[in-house]
Amino acid sequence: MVRALFAVARVKQPSVIFIDEIDSILTQRSDTEHESSRRLKTEFLIQFDGCGSKSDDKILVIGVTNRPQELDEAARRRLVKRIYIPLPDCHGRKQLVQNLLGRQNNDLTEEDYVKIAEISEGYSGADMASLCQEASYGPIRDVGVDIQSICAEEVRPMALRDFQ
Repeated sequence: MVRALFAVARVKQPSVIFIDEIDSILTQRSDTEHESSRRLKTEFLIQFDGCGSKSDDKILVIGVTNRPQELDEAARRRLVKRIYIPLPDCHGRKQLVQNLLGRQNNDLTEEDYVKIAEISEGYSGADMASLCQEASYGPIRDVGVDIQSICAEEVRPMALRDFQ
């Protein structure tokens, strides 16, 4: 499978191979690791080495992880450029909520957005998206069993209480 991925990338150059949560397949090697996991890592490293062997190769491999310390040392050496993306600060979280709720019916004030940003300290962008999605269910939950017999206009706008 790994060989096929890199083969397609070579044929379709320029190519980007994007691997989210790369730590799940390229963790540090151990004696208790299953043989198939070891073969997968070895094949990935071989293919990764081979994709830049020609001067005209145009293949970019991007690996994303929340746990870089768990990556296999050989993989870490091959992924030479490292970019740290921190968690969003209070202003960033406020902007995320405003963007995520841009088209949603809500009664949130500027102070409400600030409060949501404050109570979500330590949240990632994905966490903020989940928070907003869960909060969007609040008005629907309030409708209860009558959900099938009401119009969209009858559902109340989202409010700060939906985030708490």
